[in-house]
Amino acid sequence: MIGTTYHEDKEALESVRGKINLAWGSKVSEDFCRKAVAISKRLSWQPSQASDLMSCIAFESGETFSPSVKNMAGSGATGLIQIMPNTAHGLGTTVEDLKLLTAESQLDYVEMYFLPYAKRIKTLSDMYMAILMPKFIGASDLARLFTNGTAYRQNSGLDANNDGTVTKREATAKVAAELAKGLRPGYYRQVDF
Repeated sequence: MIGTTYHEDKEALESVRGKINLAWGSKVSEDFCRKAVAISKRLSWQPSQASDLMSCIAFESGETFSPSVKNMAGSGATGLIQIMPNTAHGLGTTVEDLKLLTAESQLDYVEMYFLPYAKRIKTLSDMYMAILMPKFIGASDLARLFTNGTAYRQNSGLDANNDGTVTKREATAKVAAELAKGLRPGYYRQVDF
C-alpha cells in the first residue's frame, strides 16, 4: 500500500475479512460469538484478542458464561467479567440488573467497561489486568499485584508458588490456561472476523 494515506490503509485493513477460531465459541450462542468479535473490532483489537476476551470471560465466570454468576470470595462482583457494584453504578446500572440480562446483552456492559482501557490493551495479560487491577495494564509480568491483606487473601488462589505474592504473570496464568483450553477441538468455533 505504498503511496496511500494512513486513512486509506486503515480502511483497506478493515475491509479484509477472515475466519478465526474463537476460543470457547462452541460453549456460547452464535450471537454471543458475533458480539464478542464485534466488540473486539470496535475496540480496535487484533483478531486473536476476541479469543482473549472469551478466555477472560471463561475464567471470570467459572466457564459458565452466565450473566448472573456471583463472585465466590464475597466481593459482590457479578457476571461475565465480575463487575463490582461500584463499577456497575459507574456504567449506569447495578449488579442486580446485570444479572437479569442475557449473556449477549451483558456484553454491552463488558464493552463499556473495556472502552477506557482498550487502546492500552495489547496482550492477554493486559486485558486481564483491565478486569483485575487496571493500574497494571502495560506493567511488567513480574509486577507485584498483591502481597498482603484482604486483597491478597481474596486472590491467594492466583499465587502459583505460594510465596505470599501474586505477580501479574501468576494472575494471568489461569486465564492463559483458559485460552489454551478454549482453543481445543470441541471448545472453539470458527467465526468470521
